[in-house]
Amino acid sequence: MELVTFLIDFILHVDKHLEVFVQNYGLWVYALLFLIIFVETGVVVMPFLPGDSLLFVVGAMCGVGLMSYPLAVGLLLAAAVLGNQSNYALGRHFGPRVFQWEDSKLFNKRAFNQAHEFYEKYGGITIVAARFMPFLRTFAPFVAGVAQMTRRKFTFYDVTGGALWVGGIVTAGYFFGSVPWVKANLEKIIWAMILVPGLLILAGAWKARRTAAGPV
Repeated sequence: MELVTFLIDFILHVDKHLEVFVQNYGLWVYALLFLIIFVETGVVVMPFLPGDSLLFVVGAMCGVGLMSYPLAVGLLLAAAVLGNQSNYALGRHFGPRVFQWEDSKLFNKRAFNQAHEFYEKYGGITIVAARFMPFLRTFAPFVAGVAQMTRRKFTFYDVTGGALWVGGIVTAGYFFGSVPWVKANLEKIIWAMILVPGLLILAGAWKARRTAAGPV
């Protein structure tokens, strides 16, 4: 229970926690940030870590001189790309092992082929868009691996999406994080970063389910 309380407090007040960490440990903050982003994007069971809000706060800290903007962007981009590559490799390795038994209840050859075709056709935009969706960005690279999306194509969109995600949000924090209104409402902004994409995903899933069900 105490761990859950700490995680919620860390997510909602990541700015205060990071500032304290910088004051106490200096450059070690970059190692901590690299680890958080890598784990959130690279470990399929860790989708709850504060990716978007963390990047925004890092940008704000860079804007006031507490951290280096080029170093932060470079390291966090590397963490995001390597995390996705790790997640993709896990899916590519374990997917066939789970689904290779064609006579098992777990295997559906038609569904597997459809997933592969989908990721070959539309996987690129899925990988890029998922970067901005909490939870979804943790699972998208894993599913791409399970669906056997080609590594070259995955890597291209992995780097592209990572650059847009890290560069875009850190830069936004750099320019707007020190604005008084933003500082006063940061907790609400963090909640919005968590809830709005999640609601969009749920709405899309509900709409897709209704479409698949057809008219009643």
